[in-house]
Amino acid sequence: MAHLREKILVVDDSTEFLDLMEKWLENAGYQSLTAEDGEDGLRRVFSSRPDLVLLDINMPRLSGWEVCRQIRAMSDIPVIMLTVNKQRADILRGFSEGADDYITKPCDFGELIARVGAVLRRSATRRPDRPISSRYGEVEVDWKSRQVYVRGQPVKLSPTEFKLLACLIENRGWVVTHEELLHKAWGPDYIGDKSYVKLYVRYLREKIEKEPNQPELILTERGIGYRFSVQRN
Repeated sequence: MAHLREKILVVDDSTEFLDLMEKWLENAGYQSLTAEDGEDGLRRVFSSRPDLVLLDINMPRLSGWEVCRQIRAMSDIPVIMLTVNKQRADILRGFSEGADDYITKPCDFGELIARVGAVLRRSATRRPDRPISSRYGEVEVDWKSRQVYVRGQPVKLSPTEFKLLACLIENRGWVVTHEELLHKAWGPDYIGDKSYVKLYVRYLREKIEKEPNQPELILTERGIGYRFSVQRN
């Protein structure tokens, strides 16, 4: 079975389960990442950007419910929830929190691997190769010519503005931190100076948003950074 080495993050407080899951995932052709509690799991989601998360519910420090909520606040990454509780109310809660699938323990590892594949196949978060052009609402980006059009009219962006927009679009649906945007658009010498990001995000919004003060494309995640809306035409 051939896979594109998708990264699967397993978050569970059982080291025995993590070890077994890691072996099954690696044997199936996936790249396995692990975390032993909810807080560490969230950090791994943010730092490693896995393609799918296998998430236990009952964990110390931060429950799977809260981890799922926080993942959904920053991305549409697929989440499969794992629990020993078979009550229908908990299963329904899992889906209401944004889970893509829900599996009860003890589970059949072969079935779990099959479900991972099924969720990945129907997930919209897998990034295709960059197309020649992309359209988001009334904004179109021609990647080859590095030209941006708004409502069919060309808009002149500075090289820094274009790099900032490209970084947000390439990570659409994800929260991109101020530090990451600084590094990608300005370089390592500017790390720590968030004022550059805030100023240029304002410039971008004035050029591409219909209502710059009520943006629909470049959304603010207070205290963290910005997120480009996943809405796409």
